[in-house]
Amino acid sequence: MLDVKKVTWREWLGLGAGLLAAVSLFLTWTTLSASAPEVREGLDSLPREDVVRSAWNSDFLSWFPPLVLLVVGVAVVLLGQVGKVHQSGLPQLWLVAATIVLLLMAIGWYAIDLQFGSEERALFEAGGIVVGSGFGRYLALAAGVISLVAAILDSRATRRTA
Repeated sequence: MLDVKKVTWREWLGLGAGLLAAVSLFLTWTTLSASAPEVREGLDSLPREDVVRSAWNSDFLSWFPPLVLLVVGVAVVLLGQVGKVHQSGLPQLWLVAATIVLLLMAIGWYAIDLQFGSEERALFEAGGIVVGSGFGRYLALAAGVISLVAAILDSRATRRTA
């Protein structure tokens, strides 16, 4: 049974980061934009889901890291209640998971245009269309950083009490 009084502020922060990452999945992750007025008008005439995508409509590296962050946040709160599990390395596992999540997010950001086919990318290049990041991607990145900082603080606190 979850005893709310035993959950540390760092673990709450981890859960909050996971929930923030989950919310980001439904926001804009990828946008198409252009500087040329006629291309911009063409983009405006397309259905919204073709120009603006959520994480669910993007690629694996868009939806997977935030889901992992959510699972880690829930696990930290639930398993953090078990003293033996916490002392056996839960903060360190959290630290590794948060680091991997941030690495996957960075790779996803670098490869943002790979969610489109080669023909689409060639068309984008010819038309001056830019594939950009939306607010959801920034929010998920902030959640990842928050989780990493909380994991570092929890690891240090565990080391001091051991």
